[in-house]
Amino acid sequence: MYGKRTVMLCCLAVMVSGSLLGALTDDLVGAITARALQGAGVALIPIGIAIMRDELPAPRVPMGVALMSATLAVGGGVGLPLAGVIVQNADWHLLFWVTGGAGAVTLVAVLVAVPRSPIRTGGAFDYWGAGLLSVALTALLLALTKGSQWGWTSPGTLLCALGGAVVLAGWVPLELRVRRPLVDLRIAGRPAVLMVNVAAVLTGFGMFTNPLVTTQMLQSPVGTGYGHGLDAATAGLLLAPTAVAFGAAAPLSAFLTRRYGAAMTLCTGALCMGAGYVAHVWLSHDIGWIIAVSLMLSAGASLAFGAMPALVIALVPASETASANGLNSLLRSIGTSSSSAVVAAVAVIGAQQVGGVPYPGFGALVRVFWAAAGACLLAAVAVLPLLLRRRASSRESTPVPVTS
Repeated sequence: MYGKRTVMLCCLAVMVSGSLLGALTDDLVGAITARALQGAGVALIPIGIAIMRDELPAPRVPMGVALMSATLAVGGGVGLPLAGVIVQNADWHLLFWVTGGAGAVTLVAVLVAVPRSPIRTGGAFDYWGAGLLSVALTALLLALTKGSQWGWTSPGTLLCALGGAVVLAGWVPLELRVRRPLVDLRIAGRPAVLMVNVAAVLTGFGMFTNPLVTTQMLQSPVGTGYGHGLDAATAGLLLAPTAVAFGAAAPLSAFLTRRYGAAMTLCTGALCMGAGYVAHVWLSHDIGWIIAVSLMLSAGASLAFGAMPALVIALVPASETASANGLNSLLRSIGTSSSSAVVAAVAVIGAQQVGGVPYPGFGALVRVFWAAAGACLLAAVAVLPLLLRRRASSRESTPVPVTS
């Protein structure tokens, strides 16, 4: 409606203002408000992917999209150890100054380097759709992430889960009636797009499970039988190479997408992640193997995440690129939140006391590894019809030799 560059600048301005508020506040409400404002920065990923579709020649789009997707993991991989070092050696307010400075530099770079968008849709913004979707997802994610703490059958958990489901059920017919919906459900409901979005939830679950569990294993005391007793900064530094692996695998994701198609790349990445979690079951008692398996999982996630936006781009109209990829990114976030909830819930099962502090048993962590492996396998199965369809269309387009 207003142009991708304009919206990108607005998101960056909101994110920087959130960082500034966080740097200057000392109370919990101010910190939560600051984090909420910072969340606007997440929109930069789908908007950036849409800009690449507008500006890059078609052969270069897969590489651009793969690198853009990789920035999420690279930023997280750099941010975790950096945050650990800052919190251990300086005031936590410095975290917000760092993110605010990075956002301000990015804002200037967008002003200088990003052209105005050639594609506009017009119309009016779907405020009701945005509000109801926000309420529904907030309630459902609260139930997922706090259920293990509140109790899965507690009034708060049930109220959030049922309330979110009811609001979401009301949101769907509203979006189908609105002329310019926030999410075009007719496009999102197409079988091919739906399968990619299902894969987004499952790979999001698989991607986030590894740093959650490996960080737990690295920092747990040796007395647990599997822990290595490291501090937060050291654990973060050991896992930092996984971000490098994610970025390094992005060009491979682009190459495989150009050569074999995005569905094949996504399927390969999901299977690689599944194999990594199976390896985790038997190779998690040695730090070297933990890092090696984490690198494998990170590379697989890079293949999958780089291919998903390329699949979405191929399946939706150009005017819906940002919206469709925004929904795909949102579903990945739901997958990561589900991972947090599952890890928290399973960790309670078979908990053991070490020095008066409860820690999950290794059997519980193994169950998490198997759950993540299953999720990755299901993601590969979800995109299998797209892969088979591409192969079928390739055979149909191959000319039949004429014999005399």
